[in-house]
Amino acid sequence: MTPPTAVPNGTRCTQPGCTGTIQDGYCDVCGSPAGAPVVPAASSASAAGGPSDEGAAGGTPSTASKITSSNRLESIPIGSARAGGTRATRSVGTGSTRLRGARLGAGLTFVPPVPALDPEAAIMKDPQVPEDRRFCPSCGTPVGRSREGRPGRLEGFCPQCRNPFSFTPKLRPGDLVGGQYEVAGCLAHGGLGWIYLARDVVLGRRWVVLKGLLNSGDADAYAAAIAEREFLAKVEHPLIVEIFNFAQHEGAGYIVMEYIGGTSLKDLLKQRMQRAGRYDPIPVDQAIAYLLEILPAFTYLHDQGLLYCDFKPDNIIQVGDAVKLIDLGGVRRIDDLDSPIYGTVGYQAPEVPTTGPSIASDIYTIGRTLAVLVMEFRGYQSTYATSLPPVAEMPLFQQYDSLFRLLAKACALDPNDRFQSADELRVQLLGVLREIVALDRPDSGVAQHSTASVLFEVPVVSGDTLSWTELPALRVDASDPQAAWLAGLSVTEPVARWTELAKQPSPSVEVRLAMIRAALEAGRHDLADGTVQEMLKTDPWEWRAVWMNGLSALDLGNAAAARAAFNAVYGQVPGELAPKLALALACELSGEGEVAESLYLTCARTDANYTAPAAFGMARIRLNRGEVDGAVAALDLVPSTSRAFVEARRQRAGLLAGSGRGLAGLAEALDSVSSVTIEPLDRARLEVNVLGAALRHVLDKGPQESIMIGGHPARETSLRDAVEGAYRRLATMEPDTDERVRLVDAANEVRRWTLR
Repeated sequence: MTPPTAVPNGTRCTQPGCTGTIQDGYCDVCGSPAGAPVVPAASSASAAGGPSDEGAAGGTPSTASKITSSNRLESIPIGSARAGGTRATRSVGTGSTRLRGARLGAGLTFVPPVPALDPEAAIMKDPQVPEDRRFCPSCGTPVGRSREGRPGRLEGFCPQCRNPFSFTPKLRPGDLVGGQYEVAGCLAHGGLGWIYLARDVVLGRRWVVLKGLLNSGDADAYAAAIAEREFLAKVEHPLIVEIFNFAQHEGAGYIVMEYIGGTSLKDLLKQRMQRAGRYDPIPVDQAIAYLLEILPAFTYLHDQGLLYCDFKPDNIIQVGDAVKLIDLGGVRRIDDLDSPIYGTVGYQAPEVPTTGPSIASDIYTIGRTLAVLVMEFRGYQSTYATSLPPVAEMPLFQQYDSLFRLLAKACALDPNDRFQSADELRVQLLGVLREIVALDRPDSGVAQHSTASVLFEVPVVSGDTLSWTELPALRVDASDPQAAWLAGLSVTEPVARWTELAKQPSPSVEVRLAMIRAALEAGRHDLADGTVQEMLKTDPWEWRAVWMNGLSALDLGNAAAARAAFNAVYGQVPGELAPKLALALACELSGEGEVAESLYLTCARTDANYTAPAAFGMARIRLNRGEVDGAVAALDLVPSTSRAFVEARRQRAGLLAGSGRGLAGLAEALDSVSSVTIEPLDRARLEVNVLGAALRHVLDKGPQESIMIGGHPARETSLRDAVEGAYRRLATMEPDTDERVRLVDAANEVRRWTLR
């Protein structure tokens, strides 16, 4: 078999961080073919407009994302696409308390610490607002601009709405605000005016931050503003900046906040660009780690009935190896319909101006923030203010399909199509991070760990093929009202179980899912499909019903329908491996081999529980292309700890035995199974085939005594003895008399004395 690229054996693999070497055209660690496009370890080059290297993620050479990216595949309608134009309110049934997760995200990768800043060094020496950042605080019209050579005014009235504007600091160093806070200087200028650094002269001269309040021009307005914002002082979370107090000075009101002496993600981006001399986004794994760390703060706020509203890179501060959410100026109660709404173009959800903010709109801002952090998102405040760029134009999306799927859901136009809680987003974001770290991991290209999913069981590996029954099963949601009843149901026969489940007077989602599973096991696809449609009619966003629909299509042999179903599920839970494995199988069966191989490789690299079924899938695809060496490299991914290891070694031996790679290949074939326990009959048949082939090779091309074939030197006399013995061992195991006689005759025929 000709290797994909003529690269000498022993050449180091070119994939980033892989420790393997090229053996017969394929890496002996990650399975990538020699000469495969290199997958960059970080996103900066691609995001900066460099060439796309996405093809290497699939383990085979690829020239365009259209081949290996699953986002181009057809999907079953789900969510708003199924609900139609009714704009139905999304059911909360598809989420649950099991989506709460521990803060583990940043533990998967390394984020460089950021030193704490000297507070006094952060003070602006000359507090000026650049002209291009001067806008009316009421209507957003540009104000304070230069005209005819004259500098723009720092104070005045907006020509559009006639409201006053001022870009002059109202507080000066030394001012004592509220009789307690001594002003040190200006830190920055924000939407509500200047932000000041001050010392608390009453409480140990600790550093604090002062930020202006709206509606504080007179005593009554100030009192109203305090009443409106007093809930901020009750916000207590280690990831959220603390509000200490409210103070007044010369008729103006200020929020007194904790000083966080770190660097915002916006400033980190600026520093990276300054060092690189071009746009240099934050590496994807690090950006995701930041958001994984901050998402519990959103969970806390939402649990308190509060919305953050104006999330963006400016509002995450990193100090050391910790992060904090700052600037609570836009926070409001979920049921507040009257207070001003704060947001930033490019980050704010499109429905906010008309229907107001919500948890879903907060999710949107998180997705947009992630997009801005990881790529050069040109036009995010104009052309793509409410959308994402096409996949074909963004190398990063081509490289990390799961990341694109996650952003597409988080930033969906319809708020019902987004993640419905910060916990739901966090669980999927953690899964995406695991995949990205696995693809760019510096140690090897094979999964070393297993990770329990809260949504799926692990796949069942019983052989080298997959059926719908061996795909990961859905985990029962413990918060389902009928979970306990289901756990006590002892009927296992499919028809009887379906009958018992159908008697449940108040069938829950889990009961219906169990009914579908029982119907499929009984071969009653009509009952299964009917229940699926009932579930989707009740809740068009119920992706678990679509998952069951995909299993039904697989069982019926309709690979295209299964592919559409699993692709839709992948879009709903982009951090889960189970939909990727199922989609890979459906793509393999429907002729989308390149996409299937890419998905299989992702599964194999990310979780050890998925390595075996994914490796067998890759081997099937490569063998179907005639790439014996590639199939062998895929089988080599199965670890010795897997129950499928013996089957993988047996298949490996069989492939090598028939590969035509000479005595070295035949020796490697027997070595593949030398240390594993396989059926004696299988071993005897393999030995007959391999040793017989070795003898024929020696008779044709001469001996190579330096090569050992199953412990026998590659010379005629020793191989004749070995083949004779293999035939006789096989004959003792053969139950058919005629075949046993044939094998003994073959043994006699190959004996040395019969041929002298």
